[in-house]
Amino acid sequence: MNESWEKIGGVILKGHGVASGTGTDRRYPAGTLQMQRPFFAALGLDLSEMHGGTLNISIAPFHFMLTNPAHTFRRVEWTDLHPPEDFSFSRCRLIRENGVVDGWVYTPHPETKAAHFHPPAVLEIIAPFIPGLAYGDRVELLINPREITILNPAA
Repeated sequence: MNESWEKIGGVILKGHGVASGTGTDRRYPAGTLQMQRPFFAALGLDLSEMHGGTLNISIAPFHFMLTNPAHTFRRVEWTDLHPPEDFSFSRCRLIRENGVVDGWVYTPHPETKAAHFHPPAVLEIIAPFIPGLAYGDRVELLINPREITILNPAA
């Protein structure tokens, strides 16, 4: 398939640790992503080869808007701790010095999310484990502009 990608730079930030289960919210000791994976797989998105947490990448001062995500799952009942949530996934690639890593922009919809919100400039990325990444590292992402629009709030 012939893909068109848009490159954007960002910085890796420390997240809430909820997706990976490393944060202070003990309601999800294995992490929300581990709990959600079987539901996403049943809906057609297999994330079994991906790391059990997310990379939080700030693209500030830019923001992003979902326009036509590859997958949108409505009313996913993945826990009994809060009401069902909506999730969207858009393809992305993370550029590394030794190649390109395919991943997904993971977007729990804010209007259905119970807690742990991110600013509109932060993309949550699900990808295979990438050794050597650290908070504060600058990275380059390739996103599919048919799925996500990058907005410049200053324009």
